[in-house]
Amino acid sequence: MEFGLPQNTVKIVWRELSALMKDKMDGIQLSINEENLAHIEASIMGPENTPFQGGVFTVRLVLDADYPESPPKGYFLTRIFHPNVSGKGEICVNTLKKDWHKDCGLKHVLMIIRCLLIEPNPESALNMDAGHLILENYEEFCKRARLFTQLHAVKDSTKENIPTGDSNVNVPSSQMSKSSVLASKNENTSAGPAPSSPKKKLEKKKSLKRL
Repeated sequence: MEFGLPQNTVKIVWRELSALMKDKMDGIQLSINEENLAHIEASIMGPENTPFQGGVFTVRLVLDADYPESPPKGYFLTRIFHPNVSGKGEICVNTLKKDWHKDCGLKHVLMIIRCLLIEPNPESALNMDAGHLILENYEEFCKRARLFTQLHAVKDSTKENIPTGDSNVNVPSSQMSKSSVLASKNENTSAGPAPSSPKKKLEKKKSLKRL
């Protein structure tokens, strides 16, 4: 066994992978582990105008020793709310079962999996909740699928750059005390002279009467 597979299978897989590296797939980025060709991973971009838009989903294809006579097993490593993906990430699609043919190849499998994100098939659901929602309440399905996408498939690096409160203003403590004193002085001067007390007013009246 070489690269986790028999030598004749390794040759077939290498031939397919070489072709895939030359002929890029739309919305799919391949990741190759040369030490174990039995596990093929790919990053699938969530298609536009779907609840999965903006997400990046990692998928793994597990090849048996007799590939391509038997189909690979497909798994989502990224959590997703989808009728054809189980809670453990197993993918249910006919291409990986009864419709498999040895000429299908890895490219066809990956493209079919991405198509599942555009057109789910609730009739062969592994996730029964998702399958029920997509048939009975499509808006609610989209809402939950978008939530899973945001939580598990969107890499949001912008949060680190978003200032919270006055955290973007860094003032040393010594300067803060000076600035607070200046601010209080400005407030007093801008408010005008302080009103005179009633006692002072009475004294003023008495002195005027004496005159």
